[in-house]
Amino acid sequence: QVQLAESGGGLVQAGESLRLSCTASGRTFSTATAAWFRQAPGEEREFVLAQSWRSGGSYHADFVKGRFTMSRDDAKNTVYLQMNSLKPEDTALYYCALGDGAVVSAQERHYDYWGQGTQVTVSS
Repeated sequence: QVQLAESGGGLVQAGESLRLSCTASGRTFSTATAAWFRQAPGEEREFVLAQSWRSGGSYHADFVKGRFTMSRDDAKNTVYLQMNSLKPEDTALYYCALGDGAVVSAQERHYDYWGQGTQVTVSS
């Protein structure tokens, strides 16, 4: 059984940084596609960025604009979302997702497993 667990969320001020973690059990990221999505209160869940270490592809939403990056630690079977220059509009519940395929996509249907989310709140 594959499980994903996010952590690292919290309350920060605008302009500050935060690093989210997503640890997987039952599946390795090295042969999968990982993605982050987020959902703000009253809004639909939206895509943030994705990376496939299987195909080498990556894709991100326009609002990322070089502020967010994803990395991987195989020893911990964990991926990280480094978020810099945070803005109040980045406030959301952030979800980690893992896809068994090599498709790097903004569409949720390409991801097979989801975490429960970690809350990020950015104050102005």
